[in-house]
Amino acid sequence: DGIDQKVQPQSFRDLSKRLMPAVVNISTSQTIAPDGMPTFPEGSPMERFNEFFGRDEDGFRREGSLGSGFVISADGIIITNNHVIENADEIDVNFSNGRVLKAELVGRDRDTDLAVLKVKSSTALPYVDLADSDKAEVGDWVIAIGNPFGFGGSVSAGIISARNRDLNAGRSDDFIQTDAAINPGNSGGPLLDSAGRLIGINTAIYSPSGASAGIGFAVPVDTVMRVVPQLISEGRYTRPSLGVESDDDINDRLKRASGIEGVFVLRVDPGSSAERAGLVAA
Repeated sequence: DGIDQKVQPQSFRDLSKRLMPAVVNISTSQTIAPDGMPTFPEGSPMERFNEFFGRDEDGFRREGSLGSGFVISADGIIITNNHVIENADEIDVNFSNGRVLKAELVGRDRDTDLAVLKVKSSTALPYVDLADSDKAEVGDWVIAIGNPFGFGGSVSAGIISARNRDLNAGRSDDFIQTDAAINPGNSGGPLLDSAGRLIGINTAIYSPSGASAGIGFAVPVDTVMRVVPQLISEGRYTRPSLGVESDDDINDRLKRASGIEGVFVLRVDPGSSAERAGLVAA
């Protein structure tokens, strides 16, 4: 009907089959210290309630969480969200073929909500190719693959709804907005273009109900690949710091009063780059 079929795919079937093996479900467990709830002694008629409350004989209990992730190299490097694995004692990576591997935390960055895991495999693992997220435009088709509400291997499709969204989540706010269905459990999973290349990591949703309302957000792959190499090599991401404290309100008043673009320096951190460069507080 006059619609360019190269722009509007008839099906995401082949793309989903190809990508599914590189997308993983991530399950974690964490030991929580005793919280004052009773632990019933062995042999007690109430002992069965220890298991009901998830507690061992010392009163400790286990909590778990579910999320998504994806492989970016054949040797087992996996990317997910930091909030998926934060505080985890154990991390299991579940592949679409039923294979489960223990994962080691390589590095993480809370500011961008990114984490890198590593699994050991005797065979090369399928992985996701990377795109240039700066070339992704509003209206482009995308698909999301992940583990919403624990339903592994779920695929949803949509478009890029907006770019450069600021969610006031940190210093690195630059999210891709999509209407592809993203729900709890999709966190850490890939957002992919119509060629199956990674353009972002599904990280957050806006929803009054807590379920998909057609407004999801992904960290752009360009941000990911700026941070991930350092997480792999050092376990953390170090940001440059000038070492000065300023005030935007004072800067604005200075500009209005004098017409000068500048920064009013309130404080210079000792030993900082600013101090070494000779900057002093006004």
